[in-house]
Amino acid sequence: MGARPRRRRAPAAAAATAAAAPGPLGALLAAALLAAAGAQQSATVANPVSGASLDLLPHFQLEPEDVYIVKNKAVSLACRATPATQIYFKCNGEWVHQGDHITQHSTDRSTGLPVMEVRIEVTRQQVEKIFGLEEYWCQCVAWSSSGTTKSQKAFVRIAYLRKNFEQEPTAREVSIEQGIVLPCRPPEGIPPAEVEWLRNEELVDPALDANVYVTPEHSLVLRQARLADTANYTCVAKNIVARRRSASAAITVYVNGGWSTWTQWSGCSTSCGRGWQKRSRTCTNPTPLNGGAFCEGQNVQKTACTTLCPVDGAWSEWSKWSVCGAECTHWRSRECSEPAPRNGGRDCHGPELDTRNCTSELCSRDNPNLLTIQPDLSTTTMTYQGSLCPRQDGPAKLQLPNGHLLSPLGAGRHTLHHSSPAAEGADFMARLSTQSYFRSLPRGTTNMAYGTFNFLGGRLMIPNTGISLLIPPDAIPRGKIYEVYLTLHKQEEVRLPLAGCQTLLSPIVSCGPPGVLLTRPAILAMGHCVEASAENWSIRLKKQSCEGTWEDVLQLGAEPCTELYYCQLEAQACYIFTEQLGRFALVGESLSMAASKRLKLVLFAPAACPSLEYNIRVYCLSDTQDVLKEVIQLEKQLGGQLIGAPRVLHFKDSYHNLRLSIHDMPSSLWKSKLLASYQEIPFYHIWSGLQPFLHCTFTLERLSPSTCELACKIWVWQVEGDGQSFTVNFNIAKDTRFSDWLVPDSEVGAPALVGPSAFKIPFLIRQKIISSLDPPGTRGADWRTLAQKLNLDSHLSFFASKPSPTAMILNLWEARHFPNGNLSQLAAAVAEVGKQDGALFSEAEC
Repeated sequence: MGARPRRRRAPAAAAATAAAAPGPLGALLAAALLAAAGAQQSATVANPVSGASLDLLPHFQLEPEDVYIVKNKAVSLACRATPATQIYFKCNGEWVHQGDHITQHSTDRSTGLPVMEVRIEVTRQQVEKIFGLEEYWCQCVAWSSSGTTKSQKAFVRIAYLRKNFEQEPTAREVSIEQGIVLPCRPPEGIPPAEVEWLRNEELVDPALDANVYVTPEHSLVLRQARLADTANYTCVAKNIVARRRSASAAITVYVNGGWSTWTQWSGCSTSCGRGWQKRSRTCTNPTPLNGGAFCEGQNVQKTACTTLCPVDGAWSEWSKWSVCGAECTHWRSRECSEPAPRNGGRDCHGPELDTRNCTSELCSRDNPNLLTIQPDLSTTTMTYQGSLCPRQDGPAKLQLPNGHLLSPLGAGRHTLHHSSPAAEGADFMARLSTQSYFRSLPRGTTNMAYGTFNFLGGRLMIPNTGISLLIPPDAIPRGKIYEVYLTLHKQEEVRLPLAGCQTLLSPIVSCGPPGVLLTRPAILAMGHCVEASAENWSIRLKKQSCEGTWEDVLQLGAEPCTELYYCQLEAQACYIFTEQLGRFALVGESLSMAASKRLKLVLFAPAACPSLEYNIRVYCLSDTQDVLKEVIQLEKQLGGQLIGAPRVLHFKDSYHNLRLSIHDMPSSLWKSKLLASYQEIPFYHIWSGLQPFLHCTFTLERLSPSTCELACKIWVWQVEGDGQSFTVNFNIAKDTRFSDWLVPDSEVGAPALVGPSAFKIPFLIRQKIISSLDPPGTRGADWRTLAQKLNLDSHLSFFASKPSPTAMILNLWEARHFPNGNLSQLAAAVAEVGKQDGALFSEAEC
């Protein structure tokens, strides 16, 4: 409370007021005031400054403040005022005796006014006398000749702090990251107690730990419990009297256990026949701590497995001796195929080739590197209708009558002599075996095509694989005859190193002989399984060098660094232009997790079921024809039957495994022997593309031998991705023939076609189109327009780099559309190009 000035009164009135003061103090004050009045009157003339100061009301420079009595120690109250002639304390409305005042007089140096300071002491007994009636308070009253001024009231209280907390924190167990509130209501006290918290006897400072704060009600709050917060917590209350500690509360932060991911399935417990395989997981993700709950469920899963018994290989009979080669040796061979080793069986022991010295007219020490032979005009001849020469005496643009552009040619007969186009396999292998690269080729002719070609070109095809090699006309120099082969490698036969996110996108194919001289690019066609997009994939064409290392020869979508190679990538096939034969593969590297490959999902089951146990095998294959062909051949040996048509699944580079599960079986007829709810194929086993026959087996059991019908659904999906389902509904007593779904080899055509029979476009018409469209035409009526009409205009720069761009376009058309290409559509496109130039093509005799 501030000083309150009183109105000014006359000296006589002041004296009368002082006389009314209690006891001897009143008389003393009256006399002092009368004397002061006389002195003031005399000083009015002698010292006007001092007289002016006495006209001021007292002003407090120091007022008494609230204090606390601690235990039995008395407290001191003080006040100071200027100008003041007297200062006395009044406590709880009663004047304090004059003898209890300690007074000091001084002068304010800056104003010259008198200053009076007074102190008193208040004891615990004085306060306790009125305890419970009202609070003990004291106030200063200062006098001057102008009146009185009162100071603020100062309250005197007895300080204390009780022993018992009104609420103490209690021990708790909390899960990690859970919030914690520790309440604390300190003991009653005057002044009120301040609260602080201790953690393991160390002060908790919210300013240093953002996870901690203290509420206005003194509760300690941990926003998210951490393992480091496991400790003993103590609430401490303190004031000027004492310091009290609550009972300590033990806080335990526990962690519930979580399962790790399953390990890979172990190998089958038996190497032959029925056994078990298992996988495990551990309660370490996270490990339970501080009494946290252990993981629920099994840590080991078992499932039945069947391992195909190993079959040791055995040699076939020796072949006939080959012809005597240029190195004066001939050979014979045998194969480890009766039976071939499988399922881990031992390979055959001993040599597969037997060579001996020989002599013949062909024996020479000058052995050529290329597999070439001279024409044998006395053996086989081949005839075709038409002319071998383009018309030389006609105009540059030939007139076209009403006849069809690509209709059969005239009736003239022309004979072409060359070596046998369908050489016997043994003879071909005999000649091939004399070459240094023979050992890098697969044994046998199952996945091989071969033929003898000259300047007219031809075509090699491996049936039911989508793999072919087109040798266009004039690719082989005139006067030369080459024996050319095309072969598909099993992935276990060729080591193709892959790094990082690289994956094999195509079969590995060889065509040769390597190093053969071609004057025009051959076109190698093969399937692939990539969903191509520039933002998701970096795709490269790899070729194996003579030293055995794989080299990048072309990056698709980038500017080619050489004119030896070019690749046309379509939805499911690629067409590789190459002037050097060799071994090729398409390899991709994903640039984002949106990159995907196509998987072909195929279901097989036994054609016969003599026991109650029944297996359904689900293959997850790269979506290329060659892999599917191999699986079907394998299943034929195992006695399997195809269940329904294959499905396509887009498998993304998301590092997630492939899961397979079986559902909706009639429980009254069948039961599954799989202990888990699903099976998994690891991501990297699929993504690399180097494991061709990945599959899972669902083992079912009939509850009755009379059950022949099976209806169920099989789901195949990538974790956090899309999936495919198979609705299986079939009779296990019936056989599904593979030929019902596969294209028979007879419909594909012969593995080797030589000369004009290998092409849809007749030779003479081809020459006319080339000679007409290669030269630049007016208004763009040339090969560029033809490429545009055939949707090949994205390859103009490659076509333009070749001596005959039109020949490149026609060769690519032949590779893409054989044997079922529509000649009428090609004829219409060619004729349309002719109309743009104001001239038409016509058919003419040579």
